[in-house]
Amino acid sequence: MIDRFEKFSFAISEIHRFWHKIASDEMTKLGLKGPHVVYLVALKRFPEGITAAELSELCGRDKSDVSRAVASMEEIGLVKKQGINQTFYRAKLVLTDEGKRAAAHISQRAGVAVEMGGKGLSEDERKNLYDALELIASNLSAISKDGLPE
Repeated sequence: MIDRFEKFSFAISEIHRFWHKIASDEMTKLGLKGPHVVYLVALKRFPEGITAAELSELCGRDKSDVSRAVASMEEIGLVKKQGINQTFYRAKLVLTDEGKRAAAHISQRAGVAVEMGGKGLSEDERKNLYDALELIASNLSAISKDGLPE
C-alpha cells in the first residue's frame, strides 16, 4: 500500500511541477505568469463572460488570486469588465480580441503539451486514465470534506 501511495504522490507531484514549468514558459511569452493559463482557458469557454466569483469557483482558486490575475490581464488588455456600476465580483469578465487570440494560442499550445505528455498511450488508455483521475479526485474531495474514517 505504501509503495502505491509513494508512486501516486510522486507522479502527481512531478506532473504538477512540470505542468507549472511548461505553463510558466508559455505564459512568459505573453508577459504573464503560469497560473494565468487556467484563467485564460476558462474565460475562453465563456464568451458571454463570467464573474470573478464564478471564475474563482471554476478554477478552484481563491478570490484574491483571481483579483490579482484579472488585474494583470486587464492591465495588458486581455480582459475587460462588462456592466456599469457593478462590483468587481459581480461584473462579467470577458476576453478582449487580444485576449481571445492569447487564449486560442494558449489552448493550442496546451493541446501540444497534452499530446506530447500522453505520447505512447492508446485512446483507451487515455480515456481510462482520465476517468480514473476524475474518480480519484472526487473520492479525495469527499474525504477532505468528511475526513478519513477511523
